[in-house]
Amino acid sequence: MEAPDQERGLVLDGTKILWHKERVEAWLRGEKIAPITIDMALTRACNYRCEYCYGLLQENPRKKITMDVMSDFLDDAAEMGVKAISLVSDGESSVSPIYPEVIKKGSKNGLSMAMASNGYLLTREKLEEILPNLTYLRFNISAGEPQRYAEIHGVPDSYFYQVCKNIKDAVEIKRLNRLEVTIGLQMVLMPTYVDQVLPLAKLGGDLRPDYLIIKHCSDDEKASLGVDYSAYQALYDTLREAEGLSTGDYLVKVKWSKIKDAGQRRYKQCYGPPFILQLSGSGLVAPCGMLFGNAYRRYWIGNIVDTRFKKIWQSQRYWQVMAKIASPRFDAQTMCGCLCLQHKVNEFLWDLKHGNMELGEPMCPKPQHINFI
Repeated sequence: MEAPDQERGLVLDGTKILWHKERVEAWLRGEKIAPITIDMALTRACNYRCEYCYGLLQENPRKKITMDVMSDFLDDAAEMGVKAISLVSDGESSVSPIYPEVIKKGSKNGLSMAMASNGYLLTREKLEEILPNLTYLRFNISAGEPQRYAEIHGVPDSYFYQVCKNIKDAVEIKRLNRLEVTIGLQMVLMPTYVDQVLPLAKLGGDLRPDYLIIKHCSDDEKASLGVDYSAYQALYDTLREAEGLSTGDYLVKVKWSKIKDAGQRRYKQCYGPPFILQLSGSGLVAPCGMLFGNAYRRYWIGNIVDTRFKKIWQSQRYWQVMAKIASPRFDAQTMCGCLCLQHKVNEFLWDLKHGNMELGEPMCPKPQHINFI
């Protein structure tokens, strides 16, 4: 488990599950636990066409998530003991007109709320509305120069300038209102984007978010996106140089553990989804985003557009699917995509379940964003 950065209290390459020891203990006893974190989108739609988009591999029947659906969902989540909701997943949630109300409603319900976005539609007016209700806001940006931004994200280069303005506005709103929200940037790094690592790290130094995280690109078990994991090693010097651009109030961090894993997993079964669940922007409930696509219907559980989330969670189907992916009938190394959202949680739970570690107390200070495991 990664120790939080000492000055900033951030865990950007690890898991915070050990700070939820009581729920891990309940899971070990075989109890039916509510997720700690739920990662979801409000729509499958997106206004970008990023080259590395895993969402293209996650297509499933689309249904419209309305505010009435989300109001019920957020009420159920709070009642069940869910602690955090992140609007990330397989669609661009800022395309949905309800996203500000969802964030405010979730925060009012006592849930930690977060959002990741390409940032194009996050105008100053919208930022002033949502930032006081967010634990963190992450801008997904994989280039530091306009032309390369346009090529990688599949949009006109004018979008680059608008997004930079929106990031600046977010940082200013945070400062002026003394908000606790963390504002970050995230680069999804394909090996062919190495020319943008340093320009983006320097751009972050100008825009002044709290951090820039540089992460791997996930691929499915068929290598549909063509990620060459063997090529990452040649980038290490550039990545270390980028980390060297960190300052006292701006952190550049590489997700070394996943990049060095080279698309491989050391665990066979999947234990993480009961703790960190994913929902598609279609409303589909599945164990994880890797299993959203039509080819994985056998793992689908339900849809919040049709059925209240609490009822889905209580259903026999929910726990049958969770048991299946945690059993020898499922091989995480060959039957789903690599380096998923649950990867670090799975490593922790695998070691715990197989006697490679004991469930003790955290050995480092309590980090920020504790409910986003």
